[in-house]
Amino acid sequence: MESLKLCESDYRFMCVIWDNEPLASGKLVELCSSELGWKKSTTYTTLKKLCEKGFAKNENAVVTALVKKEEVVAYASDHFVKHTFGGSLPQFLVAFLGGKKISEEEAEELKKLIDEHK
Repeated sequence: MESLKLCESDYRFMCVIWDNEPLASGKLVELCSSELGWKKSTTYTTLKKLCEKGFAKNENAVVTALVKKEEVVAYASDHFVKHTFGGSLPQFLVAFLGGKKISEEEAEELKKLIDEHK
């Protein structure tokens, strides 16, 4: 797999898999219909594409993810910060906060995360 990049619709599709795996392909069709408004053909086309890209597996009509959600989210976050903020996490945080106040608990949690990743 060349990257962990997913477009929005593929990400939403993978979320259905991550939240329900392992699941029968027929159940995946039902969930994609109710949660995403997709037709059966759209679900199977997307499933085939993501299996070919190495994100999912459809074996004996049972669908599972081959990539963890955390890996995809980490890749997308890293790509976004590099592309939009030249890789500067402080610049990202300034833009993200945009003058908003955070709670004391959030500030402590961020401090703890920073200390763990030094």
